Amino acid sequence: MMSSPTSQTCHVLSPADPLTPWILGAVLAALITFMALNAIRKNRRDYATFKRQRSTKRRQKTFRKWLRQSFLNFGGAAVVVLILSWQFIVPLKDAVNEWTWVAASKRAFDDSGWVGPALVATIAILVVGGAVLGIVLARSETEVPALGDVQALLPRNRAELKWGAALAVNAGVVEELLFRLALPALIFGVTGSAVAAVAVSILIFGLLHIYQGAPGIIGALILGTGFMAIYLGTGSIVIAIVAHALFDLRSLVLIPVVVFGVHKVTGNGAPPVAKKIVDDAGVPTP
Repeated sequence: MMSSPTSQTCHVLSPADPLTPWILGAVLAALITFMALNAIRKNRRDYATFKRQRSTKRRQKTFRKWLRQSFLNFGGAAVVVLILSWQFIVPLKDAVNEWTWVAASKRAFDDSGWVGPALVATIAILVVGGAVLGIVLARSETEVPALGDVQALLPRNRAELKWGAALAVNAGVVEELLFRLALPALIFGVTGSAVAAVAVSILIFGLLHIYQGAPGIIGALILGTGFMAIYLGTGSIVIAIVAHALFDLRSLVLIPVVVFGVHKVTGNGAPPVAKKIVDDAGVPTP
């Protein structure tokens, strides 16, 4: 009589398999190598070329290319990595929740009753309200402070605004899926360390902004830490995605509209204030 098939579930890569960390380690090394080469060589070269572009048609063509590449590269990498390492997502969260300060914070929040949620809501309102108020007040200024060489990315006219919005939403989705969900799980599967999973994924996210210079890397590290805290604190990658997308929409849509009035600009040009900003940054204007 033939034996019946086993009823046990077969994982793609079981955490109990001694070969799993080695396989995931090879995947991690390949992913880091690809992202490093892409960031150091291609991104810096493409961004330098983009800053010299005068025609809005060329700028929009570059926006479309970046949108497609980001969706395929980051989104595709997130899918592949999640297929291989999804079984480490929950163990990683459990390990983070065992950190003393995390456990203490969550206990304090749970024991606070309505005070905790009210405090979080108040802080969120103050942060969002303060950001919007700062943008409104900046309408009379000739420059908006920014961390990193990002001025060239700001849409200069109505036609470019849609690409700014698309890039912002896409970044919120694919970058959070990769750098806050998939990559930490992959690193945890390799090292078994929650600290390494969180810290290294944030560091990689920051270094990928090398094309924006040292201030851009620092800014990305700060933002990456904030988005990671949102994900780990709430347990929801959706909330982190929304937060990331809203932040990028602030930069690529709200500021150009409120401060520079680019929604009123048609054709190939940029509004006078935006032209001054770009000229000050050493970037040719249309």
